[in-house]
Amino acid sequence: VQLQASGGGLVQAGGSLRLSCVASRRTFYGMGWFRQGPGKDRDFVASITWNGGVTHYADSVKGRFTISRDNAKNTVFLQMNSLKPEDTAVYYCAAESSVSGRYYSSSQYDWWGQGTLVTVSS
Repeated sequence: VQLQASGGGLVQAGGSLRLSCVASRRTFYGMGWFRQGPGKDRDFVASITWNGGVTHYADSVKGRFTISRDNAKNTVFLQMNSLKPEDTAVYYCAAESSVSGRYYSSSQYDWWGQGTLVTVSS
């Protein structure tokens, strides 16, 4: 499976961006977004199961970010509103092939996109 992430850019604090991740084929259970800021670990942001659309969010983005999917286009979106400078990071989409319950762990994901940079200025 190949994942292609896009939609990053430079935005002012309080602004919005929409990230997209297109999968070459759909043979996975769910998809997630992670982010890695400068000098930081790669952290969980949000995830969604492909069939039931069950979503999970990191506490830091709840109420601001929304993950969704378009089954017909094998695409997952991350709508990011009320962006803060601390949201600045490279955002990665990832896909997991099986049910684990550990949607928050990067080690659970089998395929990764190349990352897209989000920069939020103050």
